[in-house]
Amino acid sequence: MFFYYLDLAWRSIKKTPLLSLLMVLAISIGIGITITTLNVYQLMSENPAGDRSDKLHGVQLWSQGKDAWKEFNGQVTYQDAYNLRKSDVPVRQTAMFVTGLALQTEDPDFSPLLESVRVTDSDFFEMFSVPFLYGKAWDKGVDTEAMYQVVINEDLNKQLFSGENSIGKTLYLDRKPYQIVGVTKAWSPSPLYYDVTTGAFKDSAKLFVPFSLAPIEEYQSWGNNQSWKREPINNYSQRLSSEMHWIQYWVEVQDDKQRDEYAEWLTRYVEQQQLIGRFESPEAAAKVSNVEQWLKINEVVPEDNKILVGLSVLFLLVCLVNMLGLLLAKFLKRAPEVGVRRAIGASRAQIFSQHMVEVGLIGFGGGLLGLLWAWGSLSMLSAHFDLEAALTQLDLTMWIVAPSIAIFAALIAGVYPAWRICSTNPSAHLKSQ
Repeated sequence: MFFYYLDLAWRSIKKTPLLSLLMVLAISIGIGITITTLNVYQLMSENPAGDRSDKLHGVQLWSQGKDAWKEFNGQVTYQDAYNLRKSDVPVRQTAMFVTGLALQTEDPDFSPLLESVRVTDSDFFEMFSVPFLYGKAWDKGVDTEAMYQVVINEDLNKQLFSGENSIGKTLYLDRKPYQIVGVTKAWSPSPLYYDVTTGAFKDSAKLFVPFSLAPIEEYQSWGNNQSWKREPINNYSQRLSSEMHWIQYWVEVQDDKQRDEYAEWLTRYVEQQQLIGRFESPEAAAKVSNVEQWLKINEVVPEDNKILVGLSVLFLLVCLVNMLGLLLAKFLKRAPEVGVRRAIGASRAQIFSQHMVEVGLIGFGGGLLGLLWAWGSLSMLSAHFDLEAALTQLDLTMWIVAPSIAIFAALIAGVYPAWRICSTNPSAHLKSQ
């Protein structure tokens, strides 16, 4: 019976192509706007850490003095990062920041590139589940005894070595030779939760070098650099001993018990620092947050996005009201035909079902067209407003969500028109037929 109703629906749509097209357009525009905002919201609010979310924790310290910042900073100072690395409580831990270095190879015809480089510890790769194509991270000992080693990503490996196994080969970063020890597979979590300071939806760095090289090579920070007090920073040594916040610090714990143990260790650390004149504020404390909490703290999904999703849903409702009026006009125009069908035995339920199938078919068409609107909108945003690619990709789930929302919304809009037409008195139209 469903396929019979589907056939009747298609015939009805072909009889009134202009009116049917208007309804498809009405719902498609509403769906397109809704899916665009919903897609951006979903991509921004996704937790890329998965089941490791409760094991990975970002560290924050209330190291500022009195009458300074009124909340925890998302980063720590170098001296705090250096001290935190001495803790043996976490399973793994890493300090990190992003810098930029000039990249060269041994090929004299290769033009130097300025590339973003993440300065980090060896634990970074296991903590954040970075997959390797060739080799591995540098040894744990390099985190304390610096060596000129580097991990590159798959894209850079293809660009420089045609995708071949490049382990053991040499790269030059700011004219210093670095030995390649690992090549990672394509990997770029979105949002980039371990460092949201310069944009949570940027691509991950193409190169990784040991954090222990920072005081030797004096890498400059390409991220946020914030300080709560004025102090002379005329050289790199002063920067390392300053109250400048520019380091991200993450730890991995096994369970809640170990997290509490680490929080207690941080409390003792704060107390020790207070004895030497730091952490002057009475609110001085430490804080560890898992990935989900970290994304909320750093407002990776702004409130504006939630408001935009709500406004797009309201716009969809306006489109549905317009569709309801068009459906009512279309169905009531067929009242004589429906009267004849009722007279020869069709029940109200059958008439209602027939028209609801037609409404659902219109909604399905509107959903598919709405997906094209959404795809076009996201492409335009990416091309003209220089947004991160991670925010302008149409999520695969939307290809199911969009038609489902469109059909459901159309069925809601079609209930009253379908009820009106099946409730008409057939005798009033028999004379005219």
